[in-house]
Amino acid sequence: MSGTRLAKWVVAVPMAALALATIYPLVFTTNVAMKTRREYILDRFSLSDSLHWDNIVKAWTSVGMSRYFLNSVIVVACSVALLLLLGSMAGFALARLRFRGSSTLFLGILAALFVPFQVIMVPLARIMGDTGLIDTYPGLVLAYVAQFLPFTIFLMTSFYSTVPPEIVDAARIDGNTVYGVYWRIMLPMGTPALLSVGVLNALFCWNDVLISLLMMPSSENRTLMVGVTSLRGQYSDDIPTFASGVLIAAVPVLLVYLFLQRQIADGVTAGATKG
Repeated sequence: MSGTRLAKWVVAVPMAALALATIYPLVFTTNVAMKTRREYILDRFSLSDSLHWDNIVKAWTSVGMSRYFLNSVIVVACSVALLLLLGSMAGFALARLRFRGSSTLFLGILAALFVPFQVIMVPLARIMGDTGLIDTYPGLVLAYVAQFLPFTIFLMTSFYSTVPPEIVDAARIDGNTVYGVYWRIMLPMGTPALLSVGVLNALFCWNDVLISLLMMPSSENRTLMVGVTSLRGQYSDDIPTFASGVLIAAVPVLLVYLFLQRQIADGVTAGATKG
């Protein structure tokens, strides 16, 4: 075996093992969701005899996953829209508008990336409680924006730093104001990075449990991931129903990766190098 082929096998075998380890939990969860309780108790690792969609229907209707799903869609959509707007504006300002303290401000934003949520959890909850935002959509949206805005600003600043300054200068000569340059030039040019950071933030918000559990204590206002977590206690003796809830929560994430993986990679690459 030549050295080139050996090198390919050295890379291919671990990657195949990693892919199998990633795919197996999804296959196992899907198989369990299609079983009856009796089939699962008798042999949890065997293939389901037939496709039993009753568990998914039960999780969607009786358990309340449909309501949790809607809550997550509303919160994620509003959070991502606000993050993209604020992050792109701040990124443009830090990358192309030189003002006193801009470098210090950018360093402060970088430092905020390293602050775990647990550090600000208690004061955030007190502030939200004092302002009456606990157990409301705006409260959870603002909490997500506060948590993920530094990452958004960092990525957008990195991307806008790669844009040649001559483009901005030409737009200003043509009579555009700062807001005109942002809206007509920089915002359309930032589409790859906006798509990338938008998808990543959507995944962050969708998969979150801690912030949502803190801001939405009411069972009616739970997001999907918190609802799935609560199923583990309510249906500890009905694992197929619990697996159905996990499957409902995982399908949107899988679809995002399936259809937007190229755009995610392109956006991250576009914003990762500074020219």
